[in-house]
Amino acid sequence: MYSQGDCSALHVFLSDESYCIGSDPAQFSYLNIEKIIKTAKKAEAEAIYPGYGFLSQNAEFVKQCEENGIVFIGPPSRVHLLVGNKVNAKRCAEDVGIPVLPGSPPIDSVEKVVEEADKLGYPVIIKPVLGGGGIGLRICKNREDVVDSFQGASRLANGAFARSEIYLEKCVEKPRHIEVQILADSKFNVIHLGERECTVQRRFQKLVEEAPSPIIDEKTRENIGYAAIRLARYTGYVNAGTIEFLYSPLNDRLYFLEVNSRVQVEHPTTEAITGIDIVKEQIRIAAGESLPYDQEDIHFHGHAIECRIYAENPAIDFTPSPGTIAAYIEPGGPGIRIDSCVYPGYSLSPFYDPLIAKLISWGRTRSEAIDRARRALDEFIIGGVDTNKSLYQAIFNDKVFLEGELNTSFIKDRCIVKHAARLKSQERKWTVSNMPQALVNVKVEIDGKIFTVTSVNPYLAKQTSFIHQKARPWSLAGRLEAMS
Repeated sequence: MYSQGDCSALHVFLSDESYCIGSDPAQFSYLNIEKIIKTAKKAEAEAIYPGYGFLSQNAEFVKQCEENGIVFIGPPSRVHLLVGNKVNAKRCAEDVGIPVLPGSPPIDSVEKVVEEADKLGYPVIIKPVLGGGGIGLRICKNREDVVDSFQGASRLANGAFARSEIYLEKCVEKPRHIEVQILADSKFNVIHLGERECTVQRRFQKLVEEAPSPIIDEKTRENIGYAAIRLARYTGYVNAGTIEFLYSPLNDRLYFLEVNSRVQVEHPTTEAITGIDIVKEQIRIAAGESLPYDQEDIHFHGHAIECRIYAENPAIDFTPSPGTIAAYIEPGGPGIRIDSCVYPGYSLSPFYDPLIAKLISWGRTRSEAIDRARRALDEFIIGGVDTNKSLYQAIFNDKVFLEGELNTSFIKDRCIVKHAARLKSQERKWTVSNMPQALVNVKVEIDGKIFTVTSVNPYLAKQTSFIHQKARPWSLAGRLEAMS
């Protein structure tokens, strides 16, 4: 399914059947529960898989699927209702003995928020009761901050999650962000797949994720892994999920943060070090199958890092850069994986998150994974739109990052945006006119004679191979004409 603005998206071309579900704004298409259910029934779909996108944690949508006999590939509605509410999830974590940060109940008035903030002591952080992705989060250092932030946070929460309630939590200054991946089937089998570190962030949104964490030793890994399993069992969790923690360097302690009841954007890093296809397991679990693994079957190999390539300019306050991608050639080589949905000529809509690709690198060691990521970024050609590629080049060349001494203020403390701007000014600007040509003339000497041979440009060999593998009996132009 797709919105009108996504009619040229890759999944539309590669699918056997595709259905338009509305206009560009998400509330008229990807958030239109009634239209999605109706379309699924029309398509005689057995199941719906939301990935990590729209409605993936919406209990009402999951309930509608259940009531209409459509399998939702993800946790059931009862789980979303329980752990999707962050205050409820904290209570559950306390019940199973996981440390939590001091906080408040849900709040819906400015007078109450000031009262609760004074009780907790500053700094505090304002959070929406529902949702994720850093939306609506505000750090407040005094009463004035609380008053100024309350209305904006409530408004954002209501717009994004249809609920304006917020709550307060004692703020851990410069923490590390650690999360544990779990899988649980409907027969009460639960395993963890180790941890990921997601400390490198901007505006509470993750930029770099890696597995395993550079600071987690085997004993701590086992402890937080089984803490996550205890919480999953206590809540009756089913399918894939993530239990998130904050690590405080001041007292060397991990605190429960929240439960993400969906597959995470960064799941490929866990897949790279475990060899387990998390999405495949989600589908198997939703089909009623048991997990084919016990905890002792899970082994960790090497190190993986993911960076999210966005169409945005970090130097201009990370301003999105929607538009048409004029040039696009993905890197390859050992240990490199690219998850993407774009191609040359694809238009990035201003209505959606401007994610172009996820670049995942694997290495036997953390330093090898970083080296491979650095090399892949250098080879990644994206033209026609601004990207944040230079931001990652600055990160992966930073001394503190290489040493693994991270906290959530890393980007600001290390002036990464400033360094990225310098690197970006040196970037080659790729356009259609200066892209390598599909065919090139090569001079070859044979027995002392010079011959001119026309050959496929080696730079485009990988891209051509990809297109050939995905070929259909119709052309892209023909499909567009048919759709119009």
